[in-house]
Amino acid sequence: MATFFLEVLTPDRKFFSGEAECVIFKSSDGEMGVLAKHAPTVSAVSVGPLRINAQGKWIEAVVTEGFAKIMPDKVVILTDTAEYPEEIDINRAKAAKQRAEERLQKKLSQLEYMRSKTALARAMARLSATNRRR
Repeated sequence: MATFFLEVLTPDRKFFSGEAECVIFKSSDGEMGVLAKHAPTVSAVSVGPLRINAQGKWIEAVVTEGFAKIMPDKVVILTDTAEYPEEIDINRAKAAKQRAEERLQKKLSQLEYMRSKTALARAMARLSATNRRR
């Protein structure tokens, strides 16, 4: 299968850099899969799973909001955070989920509501990734 160069970058680190056969991430329009020679585009990246097929093996991760620049021979994903399942602190993710759910039960401004929904989505994506690892 044809490959392309993939970089997944966060403000803190170069999360992934190398040849990939496929990358799948959640976008604002739903799940998006990219193969080599994809038409050039830019897409928003949403909180959720990131799956990379590199050297015939699938790599699972979780990312938060960001952008993907897709070119025929290169994809660059810029995201706030990216974590492998083994890097996720399950207790911290559970506590974050509970806090977000509690905040959503209160009367909130529109901004606070959106922040709480984002925090809940992030916590649930992190917990989902750790559950798949088991």
